[in-house]
Amino acid sequence: MCLCLLLVSAHNYAQETQRIAPEDYRAQYFGEDLSSQTLWVSKEQRGHIEKIVEHSFNSFRVRYWGQGQRTGWIFEEIGKELPITVGVIVEKDRIIDLTVLEYRESRGGEVVYPFFTSQFLSARLKEGRQDGLDKSIDGITGATLSVRALKKVATLALYCHQQTAFSQVTQ
Repeated sequence: MCLCLLLVSAHNYAQETQRIAPEDYRAQYFGEDLSSQTLWVSKEQRGHIEKIVEHSFNSFRVRYWGQGQRTGWIFEEIGKELPITVGVIVEKDRIIDLTVLEYRESRGGEVVYPFFTSQFLSARLKEGRQDGLDKSIDGITGATLSVRALKKVATLALYCHQQTAFSQVTQ
């Protein structure tokens, strides 16, 4: 009976791991007082977003934070069965941080660790394209769908960043 309880509690722990609260993540890169911005999604942008995420995108707006040439995004993308909440900070059209804020899957949790997420640092969109990263991201055995979800989120954040005035700012 003790073994069963241990297995159930281990499964529940692996299934939902909150790494950092979204408001704490935002404050880390933008301070406490920055209010959110809204990216209103046009029909053309929706088509690009759906190509990136490989499924329908029904939202008319995306909330984000912006300051200078920096934007911050929090997206959820399904891994195998459950959503993975990911924070992405983009500055000067490059990813400067990608952090898994909450991981809910029972497998593939290695994607939350810096040894994996650091691969996204300095990633940009492919030259002349808006549907992929300009660098290769190594996969993790047993976490293929979670890795794919994080690649989609990274690409989506870079694309959305380019749709804002914060991408156009020169300093």
